[in-house]
Amino acid sequence: MRIKGFVIAVLMVLLFNMPVFAGYVDNFTSDVRIKNALVMLENAGANEVFENLEENSVKIVFYDLSQIAYSYNRHFAVNSVDSFGNRYILIHSKYRNASPEELACIIAHESFHKLKVATYEEEYTATQKEAHYWGLLKDKNKTYVNSELLTRLENLSQLKLASTEQKNLIKEKINKSTFYKRQLATR
Repeated sequence: MRIKGFVIAVLMVLLFNMPVFAGYVDNFTSDVRIKNALVMLENAGANEVFENLEENSVKIVFYDLSQIAYSYNRHFAVNSVDSFGNRYILIHSKYRNASPEELACIIAHESFHKLKVATYEEEYTATQKEAHYWGLLKDKNKTYVNSELLTRLENLSQLKLASTEQKNLIKEKINKSTFYKRQLATR
């Protein structure tokens, strides 16, 4: 009888301490591929990403960004607000078949965009987090499909690894980029 009670107690502790992934990620998306990326972030302990998503009640979907404007065809994702004030992360639909690791990094990056108009500081933080999660989630035994997204993640990872406290190479790259000079609000 004591063993049965002990086993039940252990099972109850395990049951109540297990994360409830499926229900939790449903708050952010209905897309299975995005859910897989979110579960990967959850397993990696990316609490800061989920806090950002919850804070802004963000929904995540795939969307053909060229429908916004042709120039958006080169974007990986955007953080957007619809006419009702609902926040969205729109991942370019051309990355629908990206690995869950790559999608997780896009989501991590976009989750750090909270302002209506991004600033350099916000972009630094978002890009640093994107590189951080790629270093954490990348499976060294997996062959990834060559894409612009993979190239970006690999480059960011290399910049992060080569950076020092005195010289942040990701920050330098963003500061020198004509794309960011056009896109970001300067303060």
